[in-house]
Amino acid sequence: MSGTSPTDRDRPAPPEIDASVPHSARIWNYWLGGKDNYPVDRMAGDEYQAAFPEIVQVARASRQFLTRTVRYLAGEVQIRQFLDIGTGLPAADNTHEVAQRVAPDARVVYVDNDPVVLAHARALLTSGPQGTTAYIDADLHEPDSILKGAAQTLDFTQPTALMLMGIMGHFDYDEARAIVKRLLDALSSGSYFALNDGTNIISEQFVQAQDTYNNSGAVPYHLRSPEQIAAFFEGLELVEPGLVSVPRWRPDRADLDSPAEVDAFGAVGRKP
Repeated sequence: MSGTSPTDRDRPAPPEIDASVPHSARIWNYWLGGKDNYPVDRMAGDEYQAAFPEIVQVARASRQFLTRTVRYLAGEVQIRQFLDIGTGLPAADNTHEVAQRVAPDARVVYVDNDPVVLAHARALLTSGPQGTTAYIDADLHEPDSILKGAAQTLDFTQPTALMLMGIMGHFDYDEARAIVKRLLDALSSGSYFALNDGTNIISEQFVQAQDTYNNSGAVPYHLRSPEQIAAFFEGLELVEPGLVSVPRWRPDRADLDSPAEVDAFGAVGRKP
């Protein structure tokens, strides 16, 4: 991806990226088995994993949830437009790859404002000839700006899938709910919303490890209760099985090695 090879693992960092400080997107990439990370990220990832060994299972189960939700949306309910905000670094089965395997004409807009992600965005712009992908460098604090940019590629009078995967924990709860509401208000009836975020109910080790990370000077991420996550879906019709730990959301054979539950909950809802 993005022109990388196994020998790129210890490549010099591009000048706009600080490889001396660990970065959450690169740490997540490391836990997913990616190569877009640096020694400082691997060290931070290993330290977090020493405090909470199951974090790699959380990361991978969350990624598998994304794959299954996109496959469901593009397949069973025939959504052809996707707005994926807080994209993160490219990894296996990016949204457009999953969607276009099912529906070659699917259109996908990725949104992030992280220079680390922007540097690798070209790997997300590899649409098949029948479909479209676009990347918007925008801040989720400004949802109107995102909607304006996405409207150049997506037709919001038609059903669209809004995807917020593992991102809303970076916001205070009231602001997070306001952002989600503004984005959903812009979507037509028949649109879908998919979200997952870290929770604080299964493992005290996870809570302690995240508190340590948040106090390290890194951009904090707030673990939440399932009830708080459920509130993001207010007014929507939840797709079965509702809000559950992500490995329990429509698991398939490829995910049989996943744990029964992890401290990340997700759901898909339909806008009536």
